[in-house]
Amino acid sequence: MGKIKKKDGKKSDKLTVEAAEDAGSKLSPVSVTPSEEHAPPSIKDGDDEPVTQEEPPVLVPASELYEEPILAQLIVEKYEGELVNGLYEGEGVAYYKDGNIYRGLFSEGLMHGKGMYTWADGLIYEGEFFMNFPMGDGVYTWPDGSRYEGQVYKAIRHGTGVHLSIDQQVSYVGEWCMGKRHGKGTIYYNAEGTSWYEGEWIHNRKEGWGVQRFPSGNIYEGQWKADRFHGEGRMRWLSSNEEYLGQWENGIQNGLGTHTWFLKRVSGSQYSLRNEYIGIFVNGSRHGQGQYYYANGAMYDGQWKNNKKHGTGKFIFKNGRIYIGEFVEDQIAEYPNFKYDRVNTPDLSGIRTQSPICGERSTPNSGIPSLLGSYIELDIASLLNTFPEDERYEEQKQVEYGILRNLTTLRKAYKLYSSLGNENCFDNAFLMTKLQFWRFLKDCKFHHHDLTLCDMDRLLADNSDPEEIHSPYATMLIRTFLTNVIYLAHHIARADSPDKKLSLVDCFSRMMTQNISPHAGTIKGHLFSDAQKTEHTMSYIDKCWDIYKTYCRRNTSAPYEPTMTMRHFIWMMRDLKVLNNVLSVTKIVDIMAEDNPRVRDGNEINVELELTFLEFLEALIGCAVVYVTDELLQESGRELQEEQGPNTATDGSASADSTNTRPGLSSPRKSGSWTEEKELIITMKMNERSSPRLRFHPQRKPQKRIVTDRWYRQVDVFFQKVFFPAYDKVEQLKEEIPRNRVRQAEQARLQQIQEEEEARLKALRAEEEAKRMEQMELEKAAAMLEAAQVSDEQAEDSGQDPAIAKEEAPVPPSTASTKATPATGRKKKK
Repeated sequence: MGKIKKKDGKKSDKLTVEAAEDAGSKLSPVSVTPSEEHAPPSIKDGDDEPVTQEEPPVLVPASELYEEPILAQLIVEKYEGELVNGLYEGEGVAYYKDGNIYRGLFSEGLMHGKGMYTWADGLIYEGEFFMNFPMGDGVYTWPDGSRYEGQVYKAIRHGTGVHLSIDQQVSYVGEWCMGKRHGKGTIYYNAEGTSWYEGEWIHNRKEGWGVQRFPSGNIYEGQWKADRFHGEGRMRWLSSNEEYLGQWENGIQNGLGTHTWFLKRVSGSQYSLRNEYIGIFVNGSRHGQGQYYYANGAMYDGQWKNNKKHGTGKFIFKNGRIYIGEFVEDQIAEYPNFKYDRVNTPDLSGIRTQSPICGERSTPNSGIPSLLGSYIELDIASLLNTFPEDERYEEQKQVEYGILRNLTTLRKAYKLYSSLGNENCFDNAFLMTKLQFWRFLKDCKFHHHDLTLCDMDRLLADNSDPEEIHSPYATMLIRTFLTNVIYLAHHIARADSPDKKLSLVDCFSRMMTQNISPHAGTIKGHLFSDAQKTEHTMSYIDKCWDIYKTYCRRNTSAPYEPTMTMRHFIWMMRDLKVLNNVLSVTKIVDIMAEDNPRVRDGNEINVELELTFLEFLEALIGCAVVYVTDELLQESGRELQEEQGPNTATDGSASADSTNTRPGLSSPRKSGSWTEEKELIITMKMNERSSPRLRFHPQRKPQKRIVTDRWYRQVDVFFQKVFFPAYDKVEQLKEEIPRNRVRQAEQARLQQIQEEEEARLKALRAEEEAKRMEQMELEKAAAMLEAAQVSDEQAEDSGQDPAIAKEEAPVPPSTASTKATPATGRKKKK
């Protein structure tokens, strides 16, 4: 009774239940430290500094590994507790021979329920037991202070749990499988949480998709294999302002990729100081076919060998001249002393290069040398063609003088508006988008001259794709910006004074004096007036753009591009059932009239004005502030509180303690979730360059983040709880319509088939009934004929006249009786 026997009946010094078989399932504290950054073959160009890569942290086992906590089946030296039928039952304490102690619940002589098992060496398990197995939720605590809290299966970490290292510096939060990190999980390499990995694990190794942040701040996001970068991935060296996006193999760049060297833009320059290589890498070096784009505009396209230009290639200098030939050891083979770097290009005298073809214009528009330089050369050929040929040179020269006089103001305006919503640009290179250009035009009151922004887009379209004329993601350099200003100034001045003959410089100077100089920089509107609000609203811009395109209608006149009017906007809000007593049609008109004087003309309202995406988005933001009342905010706060649990404040703001706690250290968190802090870091530091759409703003999913400012909460509630769900519901219904039509058509087809089948069966039944009646008639006729024959026979037998016998003989009631009579008669006669 005082013993717990093993299955084989032998006594042992260990009370075990079943143990895991493989050595990898050992439950042990692990010391995990980031490795030193290693440097593969340096990637350099000219005088570039070598680029270093970081390896992912290597998991190093601690010097002392604890064996899996095996529960011994050994003799109980002493037991304190209840007994039922001679077995341990209920709460009790068991003291074992080797010094182990169990305190907790027993059932039928087995450890079962809540309990704490303490080994003689100090290891403690406290949690749930099942039939002598530590199984369920529990906590392991080692003598050195390391700790595991989570799910346990047969004494092994299995399920979801949190593991803390000896010094509490390293922690793992996520999924386990048979004692190993397996599934989705996050490991922190320091107490501050600044170095971490979050992603997929297979048998204690990073494998699959994951994000690693190193102590230096560098970030890798992509595929892993056996704790190394392997597959597609992006590495950002924030300390050296570099990025590699492409293929990796065993932690080294191998295959097709793009390596970019970012440099802070020099103030006043109009291009990004950015060097970029796009091509093949072999063992971390540029090797094979590739293109190198220099910050000064030069470009090399050709063969590489060990990071050097080697083989046949084409070099385009920043002035447009081209050299095609052989390169040896990073030098032009014919001119080995020719030196160039990524920013400066020396004199080309003496080097044979391709020049522009004879007769080709030296400028892209008029053939007249530009006073502004090539980097802001104006493209106003179509305007100059409206003047007599002998006046064109003077017109261009005078308008360029006008630009030079106001170039400082225009550059400041370009820099200011191109930075709106893009304050976190990695290399400080701001390229103006159409969305920012619209804001510039509205702030400078260009739309006060009987022109909508859509009209201005058409004036500047220049044979563009109709689908892209009103795209907010289209970009423009400063020379395009200046050209657009001149075109609009010319059109507006000619429209205001049709009888006067105005030169280009007069039109431009009037626009500078009346519109640009007094108003540029005074940013208005709901979107860009506040930088923090802009950043917050940018998370919704992509879906809003998709909704805008959905409700646009194609213009009936050239260039037939899809646009939206105020009337369409109001219809959209009605179809989405967003209108109510608070947000009425009149209120929507008031919101749109705040920044457009043409909406109201006395008592008349013009709802046929076209809306660009900027006006559409700002109207939505204005509607959000009106629609979301205090009652709706309180209701949303209660829902948020229910989602986050009882520890959340009633006003929707998080407590100070919860915001300063590292996620996952106090309790196991749901696998696969991303902390807001890391998402923000990744979003801010990994801004895309390749796509203008991605480059316009940090790509970030709309987050359900907790904010205390009323405006932010109103915007979040409107977009996340009202506008987007309503649109998704309508789109879902639209998708259901063709399915319903197909379903109804199928049902109609089946109904028709069923009706045809029923008609066929009915016809068959009628045919069968007719045949049956005909058969009955035939049988009746046959019976009557047979009766007549029998009657004749009987008359002959009796010597009677058959005619008289027929008259006297009764008609037989049935065939059976008719047949029986003659038989009986014959027997009697015999």
